[in-house]
Amino acid sequence: MKKIRIFGAVIALFGLGSCGESFFDLTPNYEVAVDDIYETAGDFDIAVVGCYAKFQTQVNYYTELCEYRSDNLYLDAPTTGTQDRYDIDQFRDNASNGILEDAWANFDNAVYRCNMVLDRIDGADFDERLKAQYKGEAMFLRAYTYFMKYRLWGCVPATRRVVTVEEALRIGRSSEEEMFDLIAGDLQEIVDQAMLPESYDGADAGRATLGAARTLLGKVYLTFKRPQQAADVLKEVIGKYALLEDVADVFDVNNKMNGEVIFAIRFNKTVVDEGHGAWFSISNLTDNSGQSPVLKSLYGEDDARRALIEYQKVPDVQLYLMKKFFDTRDATTLQYGNDQILLRYADVLLLYAEALNEVGYDGSSASPALEALNAVHTRAGLDPLNITDLPDQDAFRRAVCLERQKEFPYEGQRWFDLVRMGYAKEAMAAEGHAIQDYQLLYPIPNTELERINNTSLLWQNPGY
Repeated sequence: MKKIRIFGAVIALFGLGSCGESFFDLTPNYEVAVDDIYETAGDFDIAVVGCYAKFQTQVNYYTELCEYRSDNLYLDAPTTGTQDRYDIDQFRDNASNGILEDAWANFDNAVYRCNMVLDRIDGADFDERLKAQYKGEAMFLRAYTYFMKYRLWGCVPATRRVVTVEEALRIGRSSEEEMFDLIAGDLQEIVDQAMLPESYDGADAGRATLGAARTLLGKVYLTFKRPQQAADVLKEVIGKYALLEDVADVFDVNNKMNGEVIFAIRFNKTVVDEGHGAWFSISNLTDNSGQSPVLKSLYGEDDARRALIEYQKVPDVQLYLMKKFFDTRDATTLQYGNDQILLRYADVLLLYAEALNEVGYDGSSASPALEALNAVHTRAGLDPLNITDLPDQDAFRRAVCLERQKEFPYEGQRWFDLVRMGYAKEAMAAEGHAIQDYQLLYPIPNTELERINNTSLLWQNPGY
């Protein structure tokens, strides 16, 4: 049987530049069977790992397209190589923005990898339980990817299978119902069929779990304005994870995949090409970090989360990192190794509080929504919120939104929260940006419009 090095095989399959079979223990494994790449369980494991590996290349989009877009981060003026970022930050949107073009193409490639697995796995002959897991993982990652595209651009062309170039040119934008059915439908099937384990041992830690599918499904339901369904599925996650006593421990690089983390993009700085560069770094404490004064002013003296957005010196390097993303640099690879946490239990609790409040405001002191909100609030070292200070549905919604801003800064949540909860225009007005409704979505990249070249299939978002 013909053997080649893993990197060559995965590149041939997916256009992948790094990340091999052992993505989850992040140690090199160099051989893969090419002649029967989609036959054995090992073959499909490699293919699924290729789906996860693509997520490593997407971390910057959470910063560029979510944090800079929000009131958490800003850019004073464009410098060499930052014009596209500046335009996003200042709502000077154009369809030729390189960050938008790269993100669209990246997400499309991620979908392609998932569809490669899903197209072939039903015909494979190996353990049915493992087959269901691999299929569930690919469905979860595809749903996450399409959810990202939906939140950035609205309804987009979508496909459940690998298509040829010619077929791709004939796929038009999906409807709202079709996007919901694809994203929520895949996640609901994973949950209903229990396709994923509740947890993994050892080297597989970090793969998608049933809890991750439920959590993402809850967020999808909220985004599509279905709060009762969101509350129902999020309730199934309550108690399955736990808030760590010290919020700083959630981000400790020596405490990865701890009991609060539900799903994260994994990195390992000791393995070449499995680490990353410094996140949110400055060279001197006098440098402008871009942190919003509004965000920094939200934290009281007693809020334990305040310290997480302060900067700390990296040993042996003239660099300061935000404490939330602090790590030392590996002396051999010169990489850093923080994981990018995408879903954690604090998110579940605040989403659950949001969903219950959207179903109907509960003004009692025993409100389950208030209990969930206060679990996160008091973990930060603060006194519990009193329901008398949140006298109606909007006041409670605003309290949840504020808590989310203080809990998740720079984790790629803020812009999506503002849009979902209806406060984006108000928050941006406070920052000096009088945005319009159409700017809640980004423009479709010109590269895609020109490629399809058919406005009955793919048209620009209104307003652009």
